[in-house]
Amino acid sequence: MSTAVVIEAPGEHRLVPHEPVAPAAGEALVRVHASGICGSDREVYQGNRPEGYVRYPLTPGHEWSGTVEAVGSGVPESLVGRKVVGEGFRNCQVCDRCHAGETTLCTAGYEETGFTQPGAMATTLTLPARLLHVLSDDADLTAAALLEPAACIAAAALKANARPGERVAVVGTGTLGMFAVQFLKAGSPGELLVVGTRPDRAVLSKDFGATDFRTKDEPLPDDFDVVIETAGSADAARTAASLLRRGGRLVLTGIPAPGADGLDPTDLVVRQLEVHTVFGAAPEAWAHTVRVFGAGLLNPLPLVTHELPLEEFAHAIELVGSGDPKVGKVLIKP
Repeated sequence: MSTAVVIEAPGEHRLVPHEPVAPAAGEALVRVHASGICGSDREVYQGNRPEGYVRYPLTPGHEWSGTVEAVGSGVPESLVGRKVVGEGFRNCQVCDRCHAGETTLCTAGYEETGFTQPGAMATTLTLPARLLHVLSDDADLTAAALLEPAACIAAAALKANARPGERVAVVGTGTLGMFAVQFLKAGSPGELLVVGTRPDRAVLSKDFGATDFRTKDEPLPDDFDVVIETAGSADAARTAASLLRRGGRLVLTGIPAPGADGLDPTDLVVRQLEVHTVFGAAPEAWAHTVRVFGAGLLNPLPLVTHELPLEEFAHAIELVGSGDPKVGKVLIKP
């Protein structure tokens, strides 16, 4: 039987029978292979996601992969049977930001799969076909379920614009940090340092291409060209800035708690640091991710530690928030 997870309200969820939604004009129906859980799903479940960025009752799931089962009118029939991933932001397509390709800045307001629109923790998902990115026929769909967080980091890598031979660093060793290592490695850096709080991530960092690993308490250099911050704390942002040479480029992807004592504007100005920020992934970053994944330069599978059925949603949410170093990426498989 087809089923879906529905979060009725914070802390309350149930498994319900799921009827696939027939695709309307411009839409596609996808059979979900796997859906990843991230910190924002935990926020939705616990009720501490900011107002306006969630709508209950809700089927969560914004990181997913699957296979197209049917398409509505106006969508190429050739999509049926193809393996796909999909963008989450339901942008308006007609505002100036959308026309500039910056769909995550759509001025029509926030709508996103798995937060305000039904997500992928169900047997099927129906969404606008324009949001789909087609994978090769031999793509590993379990690995592809991680391409949404990878796309957010692809956006950071594109903004960082690291050139071959530059000295680059990543602060943070979670899923995003490990993707940042892989994207930066693909650009042939002269040196690739990873800074984190967990020494157990040293081996994986080096497997993905890091030339050096240090915890933030060890002596750190201050002459890097590019640093991508993925840890989401004010402390991590300060550490990231401290690694840069004068005129270096910093990309922030984490969202620190409000009011945290973060970067020093005087330091940014005096050292003329270039600061970029990323929230979500626009189409260009998605296309870049799918291309890099297809070329074999991105390997998400070592990050997956748990694969659970829909029935174990509550357990999966607990695992993600456990702080246990043995818990990496948790996938739900409908």
